[in-house]
Amino acid sequence: MTAFPADGPPEPGQAEQARAALTALRHEVAKAVVGQEETVTGMVVALLCRGHVLMEGVPGVAKTLLVRAVSAALSLEHKRVQFTPDLMPGDVTGSLVYDSRTSKFEFHEGPVFTNLFLADEINRTPPKTQAALLEAMEERQVTVAGEPAALPDPFVVAATQNPVEYEGTYPLPEAQLDRFLLKLVVSLPERAHEVDMLGRHAAGFDPGDLDAAGLRPVAGAEDLRAARAAVAATAVAPEVLGYIVDICRATRGSPSLQLGASPRGATALLRTSRAWAWLSGRDYVTPDDVKALAKATLRHRVALRPEAELEGATSAGVLDGVLASVPVPR
Repeated sequence: MTAFPADGPPEPGQAEQARAALTALRHEVAKAVVGQEETVTGMVVALLCRGHVLMEGVPGVAKTLLVRAVSAALSLEHKRVQFTPDLMPGDVTGSLVYDSRTSKFEFHEGPVFTNLFLADEINRTPPKTQAALLEAMEERQVTVAGEPAALPDPFVVAATQNPVEYEGTYPLPEAQLDRFLLKLVVSLPERAHEVDMLGRHAAGFDPGDLDAAGLRPVAGAEDLRAARAAVAATAVAPEVLGYIVDICRATRGSPSLQLGASPRGATALLRTSRAWAWLSGRDYVTPDDVKALAKATLRHRVALRPEAELEGATSAGVLDGVLASVPVPR
């Protein structure tokens, strides 16, 4: 697995090189995945912010292929686990195994010890196994027999769930949803993109062979280190900080919501806005950057009132109303 160097001030010109490399990532991933630029950008933002991503979409929209393509384009190791009702916590984190030769228990690392961990259909496994990821996501370590084992850096959980099938599922609790930096909605492709996709398959494209698709690494450890340092140095004016706080406070007062965004949500919106501003070529955050990431950052941190849900309200729709009502700083 890839281990990235500690972040520090980027060398002159290194930040620009990193921005160009991460911008090229979208074009590289497009060799395998058609029409999901927004989701790819969300994955890059998560890597820059050391956050995790919850991807929601119906089966067959290339969620797994997208994670594999991103890991290949960034030279990262990835592992995938299909979450099922009989999956145990040790199947994810690893477990102690008795070695008869040494008469000792040895820890065998689970698949979570990787750079990009794909938790496929995370809501199909019971809460006990879902909770096994909480420490890994928040503390970036796994504790076994009282001893912590550090996870690699970067470490990003990309979890998927089906938005239309609820039979045999275990909805994620609010505490775990809050651990995800972004919730990305992976939509069905437009007609032109779908025609393009079928054309590639007709020409012999094999989703299992990304090398044959011409997908190559376009960014590496130094690029990501420089990018993270540049994002951390991106300026945020006090007025923009106030704007982020006002948006989150407005969700808490919305009559359609029984749960608004917490201060952790405000912190998350600050982080994602900074990353988006830097990716857009600026060294300062604007209110438009905050608006661009607000729904992806907050949609899973708010909960609708039952009566609002019955009336057809959605989290995204309520957030649109909140963004329209909060005064934008000049």
